[in-house]
Amino acid sequence: MAVVELPIDDADAALYTVGQVAAMLDVPMAFLRRLDEQRVVVPNRSAGGQRRYSRREIHRIAEVIELTGEGLTLAGVRRVLDLQARVKELEEDKVRRDQDSSVTGSES
Repeated sequence: MAVVELPIDDADAALYTVGQVAAMLDVPMAFLRRLDEQRVVVPNRSAGGQRRYSRREIHRIAEVIELTGEGLTLAGVRRVLDLQARVKELEEDKVRRDQDSSVTGSES
């Protein structure tokens, strides 16, 4: 039997409305709209222009809630998230370089 890949299995599928996410995370919808306006978490839009959030974005919002609870401003949160993403990129680049050098070194 073949495994069927469904949109709900995709962490990046934009399935949840602003109201659903607000209820899940117990935050006001205005907070989610402000995150979008401040470009902290920018959800996809439906054909009708409504915000649609993925599971990955919902997890990111939960992280934003934690950081703002620690006293960071939204601008500070955006900077922390950008730096975390950059560190991840650099770590992935290092792993690739290490793998490339080990392959090149073993062929010599």
